[in-house]
Amino acid sequence: MDKYNTIQNPSEGIYKEKGSKFLSFAFSVYSVEEAMSIVESYRKRFYDARHVCYAYSVGTDNPQTRVNDDGEPSGTAGRPIMGQIQSYGLNNILIIVVRYFGGILLGTGGLIVAYKSAAADAIENAQIVEKIVEIPMHLQFDYLVMNDVMKIIKDANLSVMNPVYDLDCSFDILCPKSCYESLKNRLLKVESLVLE
Repeated sequence: MDKYNTIQNPSEGIYKEKGSKFLSFAFSVYSVEEAMSIVESYRKRFYDARHVCYAYSVGTDNPQTRVNDDGEPSGTAGRPIMGQIQSYGLNNILIIVVRYFGGILLGTGGLIVAYKSAAADAIENAQIVEKIVEIPMHLQFDYLVMNDVMKIIKDANLSVMNPVYDLDCSFDILCPKSCYESLKNRLLKVESLVLE
């Protein structure tokens, strides 16, 4: 898979049922650590909520996924949220649904509908975008071969991130999956260059 769908910017949604409010939040995420950091910040932000449930899918070829019911009956929160992620065909996404209990029990079916609807609302309020799968590369090399390395990077039309220009140089690039092998082979022909 060279392309995938995700959301452009964070978005929000809401679903109300019998006094309970389900606030939903969707984020584009690129690591499990990033997703869990956002979850923890929302648990602190909504400390007075009854439940802070979530689901995420991180990665493209073999995504890491997780669902969490946060005390709701098993399978009534995280799975319906994940179901919406999958039905919209999204990757690199986290959806959190915060529930404020309204005093009336919704039952298993009611909970599933509520979490599914809240997640769907956050997705529908987002801008879905297609992105190219990129592989991060970290390059280290001697300053003497800087011109050779920069020519290869420029030929591939890639941007340099986190540059260190010294006797020992290094920087990061994001390479489209479709040209990763050819770029890697060209770079490894440069004397003293190490790829990580």
